[in-house]
Amino acid sequence: MDSIVLGTGHHKSIRALVATLDAQLSLAQGPPRKIIARADNAEVIAERPGFAGEFETFEFRVRVPRDTVKALRTVVTEYSDACSISDEGGWEVVFCPHVGMKPSARSKEAADKASACLTLPEIWRVEGDSFRVDPISVELLFKAMVKYNASDVHLCPGLNPVFRVDNENHFSDLLGTLSAVQIHSLVQQLASPVQWEEFLESKQTSFSFHQVGIGYARVSAFLKGGAPHCTMRFLPETIPSFEMLNIPRETMVTLANMHHGLLLITGMTGSGKTTTAAAIVDWINSNRTLHILSIENPIEYVHTNKKSIVSQRCLGIDVNSFADAVTGALRHDPDVIVIGEMRDSDTIRSAINAAATGHLVISTLHSNTACEIVNRIVSFFDPIERDLVRLQLRDCLRCVICQRLVPKVGGGRVPALEMMFNDIKPINDGIIDGDTDTIRIGMQQTVSHSFLFEEYLYRLHKSKTVSLETAQYYSTAQSILDQMVMGTYSVPRLDTLKAQASAAWQQT
Repeated sequence: MDSIVLGTGHHKSIRALVATLDAQLSLAQGPPRKIIARADNAEVIAERPGFAGEFETFEFRVRVPRDTVKALRTVVTEYSDACSISDEGGWEVVFCPHVGMKPSARSKEAADKASACLTLPEIWRVEGDSFRVDPISVELLFKAMVKYNASDVHLCPGLNPVFRVDNENHFSDLLGTLSAVQIHSLVQQLASPVQWEEFLESKQTSFSFHQVGIGYARVSAFLKGGAPHCTMRFLPETIPSFEMLNIPRETMVTLANMHHGLLLITGMTGSGKTTTAAAIVDWINSNRTLHILSIENPIEYVHTNKKSIVSQRCLGIDVNSFADAVTGALRHDPDVIVIGEMRDSDTIRSAINAAATGHLVISTLHSNTACEIVNRIVSFFDPIERDLVRLQLRDCLRCVICQRLVPKVGGGRVPALEMMFNDIKPINDGIIDGDTDTIRIGMQQTVSHSFLFEEYLYRLHKSKTVSLETAQYYSTAQSILDQMVMGTYSVPRLDTLKAQASAAWQQT
């Protein structure tokens, strides 16, 4: 492991200096049993029997003036039973205790007295040695994620495993404090040669790992301060059904039965987009005789062929880019094309073209609400292309599902949904104009199948699934939710928006 440079300030005691170095090194790389610190004209080596507690054995080498050498030798003479000194080519080397002797209170006191004779440097280059190297049990981590109902586990040097449960991080003493050496070894074991090479070159990688009989994990490894960190997101072997996810089955079945067009599942990171997409694909796989072609990075939920044929391709292994995969997919006789994430203009353009040529395209995108998705997509393109993209979206976009995971009464989380169906003219017009306000008002019209987060949260509150405070916190416009609770909500008229726009224009 690389050395780290630390400014420690002035210390009068070698033991206090080592304690400071240990605290910082443990945070960066995990607790060592041995520390080697070097500075101008000084070197300190300290050891301890375990990974916690005080360091007990000290060796320090210094180049110092003659009067300082004399002071050191006076201390060593006083503590001759607990320390020793030697001259090695101009370096004064002090051992506390003697080499081969057990440490004692006297040897620690001798280290303090000897170091008091020195002016210790303030800048040190520090290396750890003898870190924990025992293997991390992946099976144990998977079983713990199942037991705790955790969505993720974080492995960081200097910390115990951290499990994310109901969107809150919890420290566990499952494996004790981890070292960078352990995490580095774990990533190397889990990764394929290609993924390991990517980690070494790019200093980060992401891939899927299967713990047979328990589940899958999306593994993400990266460097922080030169030390490896690893995050594992748990994915069960059995893909959850609509009922298990607490999302409306009838609506989801309607979407899964579509023959062509673009279906987007959106939300912020960690909102369950991938799981909802997998549930839709699994329903198609179980109920329709189609060819489903999925492009993912990495492959997360693994689908087996049921009534349909499912071809899952991994970015970087089976194909070089999402855009290439979608373009190539049109020659692979697909009925449904699943794109793990639309992250650039080339991928979006390919997805829109595929949807326009008679395929059902399912993909995910980051967004906070359904109504803003059009402008979010258009923002990926140059201004000269944006009008054409809006026109294409008006014709091929079928539905946008936006979701947020909200805390349930009694524990756990449940999805709150917002759906924008492109099924009435105001929404159609809002898409072509890129007008988020028009789309949002269109979504509230009773003739549309669309609905806002507020309506869905109100239903969850009425069924006592979530508290009123939770519903208010996760709503986009709390005033709308409050009106629904009080029974005073009324669907906004479309001409209201036009009147507001006209008034604003007249004021300018």
